[in-house]
Amino acid sequence: MKILKFGGSSVASSENINKVINIVKESSSKHKIAVVVSALGGVTDLLLEAGDLACNSDANYKKSLAIIEERHLQVARELIPVNSQSSVLGTIKSMLNKLESTLEGVFLINELSAKTSDKIVSFGELLSSYIIAEAIKSNQLDAILKNSQELVVTDENFSNASVKFEKTNLLIKSFFKINTHKVVILPGFVALTEKGEVSTLGRGGSDYTAAIITAATNASILEIWTDVSGMYTANPKIVKQAFPIKDISYQEAMELSHFGAKVLYPPTIQPVLEKEIPIVIKNTFDAKAAGTLITKVSSNTNPIKGISHIENMTLITLEGSGMVGIPGFSKRLFGALSQEKINISLITQASSEHSICIAINNSDAEKAKLVIDSEFSYEIEQHKVNPLLVENNNAIVALVGDHMKSHQGISGKMFSTLGKNNVNIRAIAQGASEKNISAVIAHKDIKKALNSLHSEFFEGQTKQLNLFVVGVGNVGGKLLEQIKQQQQYLIDNLKIQVRVIALTNSKKMLFNEDGIDLKNWKTPLHNAESLDMNLFHEKVTELNYRNSIFVDNTANESISNLYADYLKKSVAVVTCNKIACSSNYSNYLNLKKLAREYNAPFLFETNVGAGLPIIDTLKNLIASGDKVTKIQAVLSGSLNFIFNNFNTDTSFYEVVEQAGVEGFTEPDPRIDLSGVDVMRKILILARESGTKLELNNIENDSFLPKLSLDADSVTDFMETLKSESTHFNKIQENAEKNNCRLKYVAEFDNGIAKVGLKEIPSDHPFYNLDGSDNIVLFFTERYSQQPLIIKGAGAGADVTASGLFADIIRMGNN
Repeated sequence: MKILKFGGSSVASSENINKVINIVKESSSKHKIAVVVSALGGVTDLLLEAGDLACNSDANYKKSLAIIEERHLQVARELIPVNSQSSVLGTIKSMLNKLESTLEGVFLINELSAKTSDKIVSFGELLSSYIIAEAIKSNQLDAILKNSQELVVTDENFSNASVKFEKTNLLIKSFFKINTHKVVILPGFVALTEKGEVSTLGRGGSDYTAAIITAATNASILEIWTDVSGMYTANPKIVKQAFPIKDISYQEAMELSHFGAKVLYPPTIQPVLEKEIPIVIKNTFDAKAAGTLITKVSSNTNPIKGISHIENMTLITLEGSGMVGIPGFSKRLFGALSQEKINISLITQASSEHSICIAINNSDAEKAKLVIDSEFSYEIEQHKVNPLLVENNNAIVALVGDHMKSHQGISGKMFSTLGKNNVNIRAIAQGASEKNISAVIAHKDIKKALNSLHSEFFEGQTKQLNLFVVGVGNVGGKLLEQIKQQQQYLIDNLKIQVRVIALTNSKKMLFNEDGIDLKNWKTPLHNAESLDMNLFHEKVTELNYRNSIFVDNTANESISNLYADYLKKSVAVVTCNKIACSSNYSNYLNLKKLAREYNAPFLFETNVGAGLPIIDTLKNLIASGDKVTKIQAVLSGSLNFIFNNFNTDTSFYEVVEQAGVEGFTEPDPRIDLSGVDVMRKILILARESGTKLELNNIENDSFLPKLSLDADSVTDFMETLKSESTHFNKIQENAEKNNCRLKYVAEFDNGIAKVGLKEIPSDHPFYNLDGSDNIVLFFTERYSQQPLIIKGAGAGADVTASGLFADIIRMGNN
């Protein structure tokens, strides 16, 4: 025989119950079965609410009762054939009348005992089992309804009664011995005392009913049907990559259930565990899915079976020098909490005996503090024990597995993974059996902790990067194209999953917690909420994703001022915006310091040379012990493009305009043509080579006339390029006359930096620099005679985007 138990979500509606009936049909064609059912989803809460309202003389209990009545009558009408409805609806109404009478009594005397509460909530299972039994019978199945109250006998601890197993087992065995029907439907949760009074089995009561019947009948298996396809490696609502565990041991299942996996309530499966009867967790809404098989010994060889958690925990620490070497402190602490029925989820004690740390539910924190302070009032007054330390808003995460003990390094791997993701551990507990390794963390870090641990232990080392992209213009748009193109390649070849969680343009911001569809982001962004960078930062912080990266594709100073705020929240920063690294030297150093302190990379390769590996090469030179003595460079792809195309056939104005159209210059070309952009770049290289330098220390020999330098707007500036054409033509003519080409050169030599337009002779490495290319010559102690040369495309949206993308991938590879 098989026992099938269906939870509230499985019987929440007529549509769901029809799925249950199909499962029962298939199962009963091969075996005799008993079917234990919960109340219709949500009805137990409605019954408790009605009882509380009635107890408080609130006539609104009648509204709750009306909802309960309508739910059951509607489900019955939808399930039972019309010609059979009359008697079924009559029985339902008769049961509801009894419920109404009980609630009226509570309303009149303003008292609700645990005994009466049991009587009220029992109607949920009694009603659902009756309706489901009639529906199964109407489907031509050989079925009978048996009231579990006639089989399960308990003590008088109402609302959480203990089963009298000797009598209960005898009654169950006797009934099933004479039962001839293929299907027996039973209400879960409900029972009677030895005096015949209604009692209930407490939390997980329907599972308990099913387990009791399974054990008493020596059934071949217990199937628990719910709304998920088994026990998962982690909560699938938090960890999208979580998957059902194929098989697991009883002990592992109970550990996972204790730590938040809602599929099972550990005490309820004890009768089955003792008989070593298999349990399988199945999905009512995906009946073909394998589910999770729970047995005494699992065939699953993975030492880690799952990662679970408990939310809303408070950490309480009792400590003091007066505890050392004095027996009885633990007993008094746990005794005081036990008297107040406060459950302890985690205990850890320092070997010095100087402190005891426990984790309890937030709802018990205030009561716990009062009772512990009272218990140790004398020791606190004598300063032998410190006042109780209470820390709210914590959570417990736990690795669970039977075989962790025989695998070295699992706890180290767990803690290092949390550490790398800047999840601070407040307390640790691990039993000698090593079936469970638990850590207390901040509640806000749950999502990051679970996802990072799941990635480490279950996802084949695939690393997920979560991008928050600011700016989707030329560079930002190209970056999104490149990410879309390479997403699958990165997963397949580098084990890196790149998700874009948020996008902004100058007016709007778009968030999608599961990742934005890069095939269709423009319309959703256009229709998204208005841009507010403070709110943007709040949302990024609130999401608290592992491997979060703030990507700045702008040239906006106000955006660059936010980098420190992100780094302090352990959010990495990748940027092509040069303003931060060329700001005050103290700010530059502070950003580097924050990146180290919060383990949040700050990458800005594209600040110099777009996609060229200039900064990375310089870093490697310095890290390997080399010393930079001189840098010569053409660092503006924009200016190189302009002077390579400026000739007698094309005016200076026309070339600058063309450079803007092709995306070589900043939106404000004055930044490029004034030399400020090049100044920033050589400043960054000087700083990365180890020199303390400020922007105003750099000499700028500008080629622009005063009228252009004094222009108030981009439009006015462009007009001066026309009116001052003689000035620009003369510069070009002089270079041509000297058989030279014009290049805007940056130099750093012996701590001094300068930029300016120079005539480059034909024998110089800069002479043949074409298009928008950049070139950098590093003279170092090792490269003293022949410099290390880096040359290539140094401007344009595509190459800049590729440089940003390379920085993002670099983070994935670290």
